[in-house]
Order: sequence, then C-alpha cells, then structure tokens
Amino acid sequence: MKQYPIAVAVGSLRCDSHRRYAKTTINGVAALALAISFASVADAESAADWPSYNRTLTSERFSTLTSIDTANASKLKVLCTFDTGEMTAFQSGLVEVNGALLATTEHDTISINPNTCKLNWRAHEDFPNSYLGSQRGVAVADGRVFRGSRNGHVYAYDEKTGARLWDTAVADMDKGESTPSAPITWNGLVFIGSAGGDNRGVKGRMYALEAATGKIVWEFYLVPKVPGDPERGPQGKGAAPASTWKNAPGVEITGGGAWTSYSLDTAKGELYVPGGNPAPDFIKGLRKGSNLYAGSVVVLDARTGDYKRHFSIVPEDFHDYDVSSAPVLLTSKNGTKIMAVTPKDGFIYAYDLKNDRRLYRLPMTTQFNTKAPMSAKGVRFCPGSQGGSEWNGPAYDVAHDAIIAGQVDWCSTVHIDDDAKTKSVASAQPWTGSSKDGFGHQDPQSKWAGWLTSIDAVSGKQRWKFKAPNPVMAGVTPTAGNVVLFGDMGGNLFALNSENGAKLAQWDLGGAMGGGLITYDTGAGQRVAVAVGMTSHIWPTPKVTAKIVVMGLK
Repeated sequence: MKQYPIAVAVGSLRCDSHRRYAKTTINGVAALALAISFASVADAESAADWPSYNRTLTSERFSTLTSIDTANASKLKVLCTFDTGEMTAFQSGLVEVNGALLATTEHDTISINPNTCKLNWRAHEDFPNSYLGSQRGVAVADGRVFRGSRNGHVYAYDEKTGARLWDTAVADMDKGESTPSAPITWNGLVFIGSAGGDNRGVKGRMYALEAATGKIVWEFYLVPKVPGDPERGPQGKGAAPASTWKNAPGVEITGGGAWTSYSLDTAKGELYVPGGNPAPDFIKGLRKGSNLYAGSVVVLDARTGDYKRHFSIVPEDFHDYDVSSAPVLLTSKNGTKIMAVTPKDGFIYAYDLKNDRRLYRLPMTTQFNTKAPMSAKGVRFCPGSQGGSEWNGPAYDVAHDAIIAGQVDWCSTVHIDDDAKTKSVASAQPWTGSSKDGFGHQDPQSKWAGWLTSIDAVSGKQRWKFKAPNPVMAGVTPTAGNVVLFGDMGGNLFALNSENGAKLAQWDLGGAMGGGLITYDTGAGQRVAVAVGMTSHIWPTPKVTAKIVVMGLK
C-alpha cells in the first residue's frame, strides 16, 4: 500500500474561505414524520452527518436538515472541489462522519475536509485494473475505514491517518471475482459480498468480518454450493435450494453476485442482501427454474449468517435484471413496516414486513418486449441490460410518507448464441450467451433518458414524476427542507420540491453523476456533496476526471 502525504497528493483544490453558519432545525411536518419513522433514523451518531452509504443502515437516505429549503435551494453554489486526478468510473458513495468526507476510486481511498475539500489522507493499493474500474465506497466505525476492491480483498484503514490496519481476501480475482460493494458495519462486524456472477463459474457469497481484525466470522453462498466449492469461513445455515436450478449437463451454477450495498434491521439483527442475476445471462434454457437466490433479496441473521427468509424478486431472469441495489426498510406514517426495492427490471416492489406479502409491483420506466424469447436474430427490449435501477436504490421521503426512486430509460438489443457456443466459454470469462453483443447493444444515446418518481409508500399511488434528459443513477436524497436532490448522467444536478416535483434549480457540474449525493452539516452550514465524473467504457458520458464537488449557501 502506498501512502500519499498531503504535500504530494494527486488532485487539485479550490475552495471559498467564506462560510456562513446556519442552525439546523426540523420543521413541524418532518418532526411529526420522524417521530414514527423506522428505528434506524435514530441509529446515526448525528442527524447532521451522513455516516453510511445510504445514511442509515436501513437505507432511507432521508436527511432531517432544513437550512436548504424550497425558498433558497436555487442559491446553492459550488464552494470547493477535490479533483482525484483520475479518469475512472466514479461510482463511489460518499460518507461524511467525524469531520471527514470519504470516497473511493478503484485503487484509492480518499479522506478530505467536508467544508474546504482539503486532503486529509489518500491510501493506494496496487493490483491490476479492471475493465469497468468501479468501486462503490466505504464504511466507517470505531476509528476504522473499510472498503472492498477489484482484487477480492477487504481493507481497513485508520480513520485519522489512512494507515492500513488489516487486509482480508474474500474473493479470487483470477476466477473473475471481486468485491466492489460499499460495505456496511454494525456491532463490530463488517458486511460485504463477492461479485462477478456474470463470469462463468462464479458464485456470489456474503460475508461478515470482525471489524477489529478482519477475521471472517461467517460466509453464505447466495446460490447453491457444491462439493469442491471453497469455504473461507464458518458457513451460514440454510443453503440455497439446488432444486431451483435445472441446469443442462455441463452447465454449472453461476450467478448471484453481491455488488452494490446492503441494508440491516438493527432491531432484529437481520441483514438484507440483494442478489445479482444468474448466468449465462440471456440463455434461460440452459438453467431452467427460478435460480434462487439469484434475483432475490435474501434475509440473513447478521450475527451468524444463517438464512431466515428470502423475497424472490426477478425469478427466471433472462435479461440481466439484477436485484442490484440495497432495499429501503421503512415504517410508514400508519405504522406499516415496508421493504421496497428497485431492480434493473424497471419496477418497484414493496412488501409488508409483518407478513412478507407483496403490496405492489409498479413500472418506473419504459417497459417493452420483455416477455419475448431471446433469439439469434436479435431482440430489442426495455429497460435494457443497463436500464432500470442500478446500484443506487429508492429513498424514503419521511416528510411526505413517500418513496422516491431514480431510473435509467435505455433499451438494449441482444442476439444470442447457440447452446454449444455458450457452453464453450472458458471459466472466469464473461458468460452472457451473446458473443456478438456481450451484455447487450444499447440504443443510441439520443434515445436515453431518466426518471425520478415519487409514490405513496403504502399504496404505491404516484405522487409526481419528473423526466430527466439523461439516466438517473446517482443517489437520491430527500430532505426535511422539502427538497429532493439528484443528478443525471449528463452532468446535471437537480433540486426539486419534494411535495409536488416542481423543479427548483438545475446546475451543470460538468461530469456524469453515478455515485454518492449527500447532505450534511458539520457546524459550518448545510452542505451538499456530489461524486462527479463517472467516465466509463460502457456509458457515453463526458470524459473528465473524477471529482468531489461540495456546494452550499454562500
């Protein structure tokens, strides 16, 4: 590991030294809603911080800050920018806690001052670059910063200095595995999964590690484990049912990668794990059945890794429709405990957690031709394999008892291979079943768009819908100031009135937003921090370096 002292750190710094303090209050509407919101709202050390990937372990993403409101949101200005100096797929969530703002690139972990963007420290790990270059952020607890990596390792650093504390391997890079997820932490444990389920032979797994030492506490296979599969730690009880995989001879079980982040019900000690697609992605005939627990949300005992139950969200998937983002766990104003999740299939699913009954399944973006069987002649379908909801999931707008979610509106065309060619793919290689299109041939950029939709949390009734000119993939952040903040892949940051969806302001930040978008107040006034500059091989976005942009009211 390399340590970059501040004097030689890569990156540039611009800041406005003028600051104005604005005391944080909670308005009457938000205060009433907060009184009955899910217990996790009280879990954060400070209501003014953003201490985890989705702020709370239950992933509501709601901020109680009110200094930025509908009257002044349009006056937000860029106060400082930290330039990473890297041109990379900047998908990192942002975490602000204990006076530091943290993010990751593929190789680096970065801590900066959340008000001035001054670099605190930067830690670097050496390993081969990946094709996509994505990494989704950190978790912080007890003076330690945790992250995964492309090489399948999980690292812990000293929160103040960036010195590496431990390094644990949970996946094998040579087999096509990685750990790009943003971990979460609870009760001395770090939770992270292994990804790579689009590569032949890779099986997604979930882990708990001791936060103090990196020791693996438990491991759980998200798809059926067979003799010879490696065991890296004690196995959680309750294996995925092999009867749901009726694979053709010579077609091994593959899929179920865990590549985004997770949610946790602290009252019950239950970990909610979204599971990726089965593979080969587009060839359903070689792996008949519901392919559990791919395409599911799996609930595990957070302490032991034992299976408790699951929600099969996208069974029999043949479109690469991962259940890709952390579900939001909420308690509505009428007391209904709900899990809501937005997979890549472009729907939102909500379940009553009292009885696990589905409340609704509603389309959130364009739906076209998704039931047509794949063929060698080619099939166009919407949302495409890069459509729907990606690694950032729905948010709970406590003030309005609403769920708000962003979507990618972009279609794909896929030509599939015959079975013999699909079976000939080597282990650890991408295994989609389409040698011509890979993960799909996307429509021209001129045909893409994005959506932000607000629905009633209990009934699913649409409250409002906003169409963005580009896909909406960054985190969605509603606040008690009746403002919802989000960004698109064209570089536009938006502030809407969360009551009615009216646009309050729009800024061009110069780079695609596909990562964190958070708000906090360290005592210097409410800030908005955005991960800007997602430059990727598979997304036609502005080619710029990755930056953290901090905004506030001057």
